[in-house]
Amino acid sequence: LGDIWALLHTIVRLYRNLEAIGCGQGLISHQNKCIDTDECTDLEHGPPPCGSYSTCYNTQGSFYCQCLPGFISTTTVNFTFSGQCTDLNECLEKQQACGNNTICLNTIGSYNCRCQPGFRSNITNVTRHCAGEFINRLSLVCVYMDECNVTAGICGVGGTCDNLEGSYACLCNPGHSNYGNKKAHAIFWENNICLKIYVFTHNKNSCLALSNSGDAVGGRLTGEILLENVYTEMDSFLSQGILSNSREVSGLLGTVEDAMRLIGPQLRDTHTTMETDHTATELAVRRGQTPPTGLISLANDNARLDTSWETATGNGTYPGFALAGLVCYKTVERSVNNSFQYLTDTDTDTDTASKPSYQISSKVVTALVSNPATEHLNQPVILTFKHLQVRAESSEIIYTCVFWSEGRVHEEGGAWSRRGCTKVTSNATHTVCSCTHLSSFAVLMALYPVKHTFELSLLTWLGLSVSVVCLLLCILTFWLCRFIQGTRTTIHLHLCVCLFIADLIFLSGISHTQSKVGCRVVAGLLHLFFLGSFSWMLLEGVQLYLMVVLVFNTTIRPLYLYAVGYVLPLAIVIISAITYPDGYGTTQHCWLSLERGFIWSFFGPVCTIIILNVFFFIITVWRLAQKFSSLNPDLSNLRKIKVFTVTAVAQLCVLGTMWLFGVFQFQEEGTVVMTYLFTILNSLQGALLFIMHCLLNKTVWYGLVRGVCVCMLCVCVCNTMLCCPHQVREEYCKLLSCICTPQKKRYSEVSTTNPSSSQSQVHTHTHTHTHTHTHTQTTFIKLTSVL
Repeated sequence: LGDIWALLHTIVRLYRNLEAIGCGQGLISHQNKCIDTDECTDLEHGPPPCGSYSTCYNTQGSFYCQCLPGFISTTTVNFTFSGQCTDLNECLEKQQACGNNTICLNTIGSYNCRCQPGFRSNITNVTRHCAGEFINRLSLVCVYMDECNVTAGICGVGGTCDNLEGSYACLCNPGHSNYGNKKAHAIFWENNICLKIYVFTHNKNSCLALSNSGDAVGGRLTGEILLENVYTEMDSFLSQGILSNSREVSGLLGTVEDAMRLIGPQLRDTHTTMETDHTATELAVRRGQTPPTGLISLANDNARLDTSWETATGNGTYPGFALAGLVCYKTVERSVNNSFQYLTDTDTDTDTASKPSYQISSKVVTALVSNPATEHLNQPVILTFKHLQVRAESSEIIYTCVFWSEGRVHEEGGAWSRRGCTKVTSNATHTVCSCTHLSSFAVLMALYPVKHTFELSLLTWLGLSVSVVCLLLCILTFWLCRFIQGTRTTIHLHLCVCLFIADLIFLSGISHTQSKVGCRVVAGLLHLFFLGSFSWMLLEGVQLYLMVVLVFNTTIRPLYLYAVGYVLPLAIVIISAITYPDGYGTTQHCWLSLERGFIWSFFGPVCTIIILNVFFFIITVWRLAQKFSSLNPDLSNLRKIKVFTVTAVAQLCVLGTMWLFGVFQFQEEGTVVMTYLFTILNSLQGALLFIMHCLLNKTVWYGLVRGVCVCMLCVCVCNTMLCCPHQVREEYCKLLSCICTPQKKRYSEVSTTNPSSSQSQVHTHTHTHTHTHTHTQTTFIKLTSVL
């Protein structure tokens, strides 16, 4: 039954369709008549035929479409296909759609008119659209508006409003700034940048240049010119040398930070980099109606800053911009390498032997943001520093992150502090720091005392004590033994005197760094007497050269000896002290500082003397080899010169090698091995001189034995003179006279005669010595027989 009903329904529909086909398109058959079909309202067979933003109009047997007002057809005005209407941009199609001093705002199917900034209208908002064929004749009149009078305090208490045609500008009063935005409130600036720069540079013209730089060019270039002028003046100031005290350091760092906060928002570009001889700066600025978000990274060759724009804007009022900056100072670390008193105050270790000494291990940088409240940041900033020296941490070296804290009272100036900064990680080349506030930062290298302090101290005291005793014996020998007096003995005497005084000062004062003045005096005296010892070694090399090359002129006048041995080292020390007085004394030793290459005021002359002595010794050995190979060599003199040369080369090697290790010892990163080698060689100097010039010298031995015999005989005489007969006393007097009376011939290092005459002299001397010895024996026999 259901199938039969469906079949009948299909037959009826087919019949109606046949009727419609017979009436034509747009018509239907009704009661044997063809009537019109309203396509605009007939929704049974589908959606409206015209589509959106259009109006459908029915006609007999058909229809047509037209776009609504504010829309335009992509084809003809009347159309029969949907989707032909698009929005008409009246603001572009119609010139002066809204009138003068207005802004046309296009909307979907219409547009609105508003007055330009600086003008006001009699109607708040006007829509210029009328339906059908009607025209909107309502006119929008925008008249000139005086913002300075309409809005009270539009420029703030620190600015003066200047009314312009259609706009206004805020002129800042002295001591205020609107960061280059002429329509922003003038904000009071606590620090007068111009005054600070004038104080530091002592140049009033620089202040005037900063004040007038914005007048020469317009608007967007003012920030760049201000930045360039600031760093030009700062470079001029820093090129004068090391800052004299911590107050100047605090003033400089604070001035640059305030200047960057003031100038940064006025920069044209969002990212600005500027590098000079003494500074490297990178600034980033973001402007907009809403605060920027996201991470920001600023870097240069020596440091890197990682933070966020949320930190730069802070929680206060958003002024329409955000600023972040990183300033690196290339030379300031020299001026702050002794400002560690705040670190000492926080040191809980009471054992002074285990307290570290500090030195700057990175460049000093200033990290800044536009947020004025940076004492306690919600998110810490990350700073990465490059080390000045490539050196990894160890049990003796620890890197620490610090910031420059201004003085607790105005007179203190400032010093380094650890507060709020922690070390994240560190390797041989870089240290990463995390800080909860912003300021000027650096990395310190804490140098802890060597663990072998007791062993080194014991070795130093024992070795140098032996060296001092040996040097004292050498001084007494060279001074009292008249039979070895000569130019070479004089040189050895003053060489031992210089080393003796230097060793005594080294023992008593090399480690006493508590008093800066005393430490400088100790360093200056060590500089003088160690240079003096090398000067006398140079004179010994010259003397050997004269003995071999200029055989007939082997002596040096005492005036020349003292001029080279004492006056020349004194002149070097005086010039060094005048040039850089702070170079004497370090935090670890009372010796010469490594800053500004000051250590080369010692190593420079020492290296020169060693090179000259090596030259003299090479010539001496070469000439000795020639004379030994000659047909008639003067063997006695040549052997004597050979011994002199060997001893001179040996002492040059010991003293020169000692200071070769001393180069590494007095570096702040001196190793334990270098320390031991320097200490051992330093202890061997006196003993070596005593062994070579006294114990191994037959002439000195003969004199010493003779002196001992005289002393023993004098004791015997004292014991027997009172009880002996007169004849015995006379014989004693003759014996003492024979022993104690020196030879008329004065001691000479080298004979200046030829070999034949030398042999004659040796024969004559032997005969005389034999005669004297025989007479002494006869006298002694008579004395014995009488007794």
